[in-house]
Amino acid sequence: MGGRPRCFLLSLALPETHTGRWLDLFLGGLRRASHNFHCPLVGGDTTRRDEILINAAVVGEVRAGHTVLRSGARQGDIIYVSGRLGEAELGLQIVRQGKRAADMENSLTRKHLYPEPRLALGQWLVKKGLATAMMDLSDGLSSDLPRLCAASSVGAQLEKAKIPQVQAPQVAAKHGCDPRQLALHGGDDYELLFTVPPQKAGVLPTSFLGVRLTAIGSITADRKLLVLEENGRARLLVTGGWDPFRKKR
Repeated sequence: MGGRPRCFLLSLALPETHTGRWLDLFLGGLRRASHNFHCPLVGGDTTRRDEILINAAVVGEVRAGHTVLRSGARQGDIIYVSGRLGEAELGLQIVRQGKRAADMENSLTRKHLYPEPRLALGQWLVKKGLATAMMDLSDGLSSDLPRLCAASSVGAQLEKAKIPQVQAPQVAAKHGCDPRQLALHGGDDYELLFTVPPQKAGVLPTSFLGVRLTAIGSITADRKLLVLEENGRARLLVTGGWDPFRKKR
């Protein structure tokens, strides 16, 4: 983590029915993202197929010796996340229900439809030498934190009350969602999950470029992953985020 995107490759397979307006809209969105992140398309392949298949590979670079991996977390490090968790998942639920969206709901659907990777934050953390381990939250906190801990051979204790939830809990309730469950298990937020040594935590601001940074727990030597409930009781963290290989019931 902490690198800069330089270019990307695109392999695209699609049926003839999608070579008109659909393709124009898809490439238009891709062009905007490419421009916004200064990451040009340099090659790839296009072919015909009955199903739509899209494969994009981004090439980036980072200074030698400055990469922050998942494997650097140590006992006592403080666990941080950027932004609010679960908003993209809530946006997906709003889209799936197909109802007319209010203004707040539109902002949530944008979080799902137009994810914004925290590139600047990751680069800043690397430049300042603050993060010991880092990854993005693509599959949900309950699925991605165990991966970071496994790579670092450590455990973690989360404080449930500190995990930043969706800004509009009434919208979550309207669509049958629990903000706490969204924050733990919702995917596609692409916020950053990172760890910071306690002696450096004072340097970290409460927000970066308008994105809040929240301490939600700490790294432990014990390999267990625990969630501290509001009543003070600790329970094991149950993985409930996105898993493409999970069997559907």
